[in-house]
Amino acid sequence: MARPEVLDRVKEAEREADDIVEEAEADRDGRIDEARTRAEAIREEAREAAEEMQQERLAQAREEIEEEREAIIAEGEADREKLQARAEERTEEAVEHVVDLFEEAVDAQT
Repeated sequence: MARPEVLDRVKEAEREADDIVEEAEADRDGRIDEARTRAEAIREEAREAAEEMQQERLAQAREEIEEEREAIIAEGEADREKLQARAEERTEEAVEHVVDLFEEAVDAQT
């Protein structure tokens, strides 16, 4: 093979190598862009899932608080009813005591 022919083949091989490198770089850039797009989509899905989980936990906490509130109110009402019944049972006793105190005070003044 003559020198000019070898030189032409080397130049052609270099052009082919440059084309391959250029194509590989373009492919790499495309894959990087695709990976970034997928990563952003994954981040968005994770953010949405976290937000949904947060809302679910918040709703559950509110429900638990409401249940506890209702239990406290029911307990308070039961205590109030017991105290009211006890007070009603002792009303007559209290009236008699006050009357006795009044009579003692009247007797002490006479």
